[in-house]
Amino acid sequence: MSSQVGATLLGLLVAFLFALSAFYQQRAARSTHRQGHSVAVGMLALMSTLVRNRLWLAGWMVNLAGFGVQALALHVGSVATVQPLLATQLMFALPMSSLERRGWPRPQDWLAAGSICAGLVVLLVVVHATPLAGNPDRSRIVLAAVCALAAIVVAVPISTRLGPNVVVVVSAGCAGLCFAMTAVFIKLTTDDLANHGIGYTARDWVGYALACSTLLGLVLGQGAFANGPLPWAVGVKETVNPVASYAIGVLAFPVALPTDAGSLLGMAFAGLLVAAGAVGLAHSPSAAEWLRRREDQAPNTV
Repeated sequence: MSSQVGATLLGLLVAFLFALSAFYQQRAARSTHRQGHSVAVGMLALMSTLVRNRLWLAGWMVNLAGFGVQALALHVGSVATVQPLLATQLMFALPMSSLERRGWPRPQDWLAAGSICAGLVVLLVVVHATPLAGNPDRSRIVLAAVCALAAIVVAVPISTRLGPNVVVVVSAGCAGLCFAMTAVFIKLTTDDLANHGIGYTARDWVGYALACSTLLGLVLGQGAFANGPLPWAVGVKETVNPVASYAIGVLAFPVALPTDAGSLLGMAFAGLLVAAGAVGLAHSPSAAEWLRRREDQAPNTV
């Protein structure tokens, strides 16, 4: 019982640290955002500025601390206990995003964020979107990675032509997709280390794919932070991540699609909760105020 309580408290602390990291990184990205000659140039210019920004570096250190606490939480408790708690990041990000306007989220904001978090918890608990277990089919993982990269290459440039609001959603969604692939590559890399040692791991491609997916997800996340409200970026990223992870699990791991009525009903209910929360956040008073400030300041997009 005490270990479960400890894991729960640590899981909530992890969610808080990740939300705080996103808050710092968003403030830094928004204040340094500049337009480049192309999407790639714009993203690289943004990152080259951010890596010298103290606030962004502070956010990155908080993010590393969050990973450390997450490892401790998983050591104390089970994945089934800790992972659903990470969905509460949005509940922490919401009041943080209101600090700059010296206000407090409206009831509609809380209801929308709570609906998304509840939907993600139902998804994680009912369909067990994490963890990825068993022996994967590497050829299918390559297929998933190629499809993910193709989707990013097509979607991100198109989003920049449709305005900063679309950039937020698309960039955050693509970042969540990258981090879902990162989870897969972490699984493969740790299996390499455990079964074959450091030498084999250094020669295997999955370690390099892990570095690439993590870096790409980081860059896309900053693009989302720079263009819109923090709850939008966090909400989309944290929704896409477990959904994509589950889809990859079904494709490449011995994960079976649920067929029983309870699981299917749970998935449908989770989808309705997330959709209702997304609509609520899109039309929330806090987001409207943030967008008005952005228009007044007339920032550029990537």
